[in-house]
Amino acid sequence: MIEMRNITKTYEMGTQAVHALRGVDLRIEEGEFLAIMGPSGSGKSTLMNIIGCLDTPTGGSYSLDDVDVSQMSDDDLARIRNKRVGFVFQQYNLLSRTTAVKQVALPLMYAGVGRRERIRRAQEALQAVGLGDRMDHRPDELSGGQQQRAAIARALVTQPSIILADEPTGNLDTSSGEEILEIFKELNAQDITVIFVTHDPEVAEYAKRTVLLRDGLIESDKQNGHKRTMEHAS
Repeated sequence: MIEMRNITKTYEMGTQAVHALRGVDLRIEEGEFLAIMGPSGSGKSTLMNIIGCLDTPTGGSYSLDDVDVSQMSDDDLARIRNKRVGFVFQQYNLLSRTTAVKQVALPLMYAGVGRRERIRRAQEALQAVGLGDRMDHRPDELSGGQQQRAAIARALVTQPSIILADEPTGNLDTSSGEEILEIFKELNAQDITVIFVTHDPEVAEYAKRTVLLRDGLIESDKQNGHKRTMEHAS
């Protein structure tokens, strides 16, 4: 599904060049559950942005289902994002005065889906993440865990084949974080490719595979043992 070869990314910061990625080779098969780890500045967020077609590499090739997307225009990348990729962020990125069902329906409006169908699919997505009884609630009426569930439903509503999550449990307590990670496991069991960025080894163990980045290069790439629950702090 995803094949990256010698991916580099360089940012110009004034007169200095910052090499965020220095030659990454990565293959992710359809239906994988992958965690990308690394310290601050390792390049993990840059790599996620390129995987999600939010950014393009400076060099190298990136194929998504045998289509080279590394040199696509912004409009072509936007079409791929809308059809293929769902995003979940640490800060939820919800609109403060908008109900959950309207939040979730929003991507479908951009895709040109009619209102009745938008609402139906948004309701289904909210039910799938356990928010069937919170559809008409605004973010300030939802807990942190419920807000992240709404964000996951919004990512799901376009029926993507890939879910990308950036520190999806970073703002949650252990119990809420565990519930969110279980949702990702359920989605992956439905053959959705799940990729998330995290700095937490406990969170990474929920994935089936962990890629560790350091200084813009892959330091290790390993399969994980089965992880059923997060260890609660004593």
